[in-house]
Amino acid sequence: MKKSVWMMSALLGMGLWSCDQDKDLTNMKSVDSDFETTVDGWAVEFADYSTDQDSTSLEFNSRLSALPAPLDTTKKALRVQSHNRSDDMFMYLKKKITGLDPNRTYKVTYEIDLGTNYPNGSVGIGGSPAESVYLKAGASPNEPVRKLVNGFYEVSIDKGQQATGGTEMPVLGNVSNGLDSTVYKVVQRSNNDAPVSVKPNANGEIWLCVGTDSGFEGLTILYYDRIKVTIRE
Repeated sequence: MKKSVWMMSALLGMGLWSCDQDKDLTNMKSVDSDFETTVDGWAVEFADYSTDQDSTSLEFNSRLSALPAPLDTTKKALRVQSHNRSDDMFMYLKKKITGLDPNRTYKVTYEIDLGTNYPNGSVGIGGSPAESVYLKAGASPNEPVRKLVNGFYEVSIDKGQQATGGTEMPVLGNVSNGLDSTVYKVVQRSNNDAPVSVKPNANGEIWLCVGTDSGFEGLTILYYDRIKVTIRE
């Protein structure tokens, strides 16, 4: 009799665990962008610069490109670049997610594979091209857009300023390759230990946003090899 009761309790527990697992999967969305053939809905934009600056001198560019050697040059990535001519530059990617419950709050985590050749301890004007360029990622119920404020292009999402993260975009790390030499390496950055909380807008939408906030006054070229995002309650 005791054995039967134990077995029934065990089966009930397994059933409840299975229901919880199914619920987790139902209430979860994921994004896995490897940029091999398309940009997968990500749009690239630039902010944190003055209207006084000649936009051609800022060298804005983004495109699908082969990874540079010595990385696997048969693989593609989303290449982004800009030339910071003053104190700041923000290069960012954004992507809309739909089909969420506007009455619920979601946790968003990122795993980002980034191709970079900026070594530890490197020195540049205004700061290091490695340690003074900060990778941020987050989410907002509102589309991140560039806006003109007193002759300066800002971005609408709360990203903070350089080394300081914002309420919607915390800092995941910097763009150092972790080496002592200028060689391309794919580094991993994530916020698995500190998910970003976001409540969708009335249409059940959120905007994902990934970007680099630069204090280095020079040319920055980065390769987004892969962006994985998990959105769950």
